[in-house]
Amino acid sequence: MSAELTLGPNLFHWPAQQKLDFYNRIADESPVGTVYLGEVICSKRTPFFEKELDSVAERLERAGKKVVYCSLSEVVIKRERNLLREWAEQEGRDLEVNNTAALLYLKNRPHRIGGLLNVYNEETMAYLAGEGATHFALLPELPRSVIEALGVRARQLGVGLEVQVFGRGSLALSARCYHARAHERTKDNCQFVCEEDPDGMTLNTMDDQPFLAINGIQTLSYGYLDLMSDMADMRALGVTHFRVMPHTCDMIAVTRLFDDVLQGRMDAEEGEAKLRELGIDAPFINGFYHGAAGDAWVSPVAAVPA
Repeated sequence: MSAELTLGPNLFHWPAQQKLDFYNRIADESPVGTVYLGEVICSKRTPFFEKELDSVAERLERAGKKVVYCSLSEVVIKRERNLLREWAEQEGRDLEVNNTAALLYLKNRPHRIGGLLNVYNEETMAYLAGEGATHFALLPELPRSVIEALGVRARQLGVGLEVQVFGRGSLALSARCYHARAHERTKDNCQFVCEEDPDGMTLNTMDDQPFLAINGIQTLSYGYLDLMSDMADMRALGVTHFRVMPHTCDMIAVTRLFDDVLQGRMDAEEGEAKLRELGIDAPFINGFYHGAAGDAWVSPVAAVPA
């Protein structure tokens, strides 16, 4: 079964020029086959990069990448409903849904289900496939046993199945912006303080241990998900696409390592060692996949399929 490495949507509020440089490098130097574009966390960020999206997509497509446009994860106010409608009216584009409200505008058109929309079981997958979904990106909190069951159903339905294998994992979304509140600001007058934390703001426990990361309305894991050693197992379960999430670390090196392991040009043990040489300033985690606490690291040697 063929397998493809993908680059998920950028969750963070980076300056426009930084994003532009990032995607130009992805086009020229990264082996990812599909790139997901668009603001998915906060509608207030949309104008900062909206005018660049078409040129970025064109550059990526010239480089042989498939481009998928992502919807917002939360739709609360009229401006966000209008943005969602405009997104859904993009004829001829591949679209990824991150909020059920988007389904109202698609009218059974083919689309993808994103990793911010909860799909926990086979019946949900079957229902959404009946509404036009052709591809499913799963939540990072799902254990191997659930991915296995969804893999069976995905094959029966003839849909793609995608799992995040690198980067901070999304745990929750809120209508309120904790990032702004932490700086004693309101959501409406946040002054885009999230830009100060390009990989998320660390949230410590009461005994001052880093535990979570905050990105606007989103709560993320503090640790970076690393399922490099589990990709071969996931392929056997029916996973067809493997998603890495953008961060400020050397994403060219990250994507090359994951692709080398995915395509069998490098063994996972060597890939894991090289990944740790990149100097990422956070622990690696894989607990959810192995049925352990999400912030745990289960040694690949000790990992036994459930």
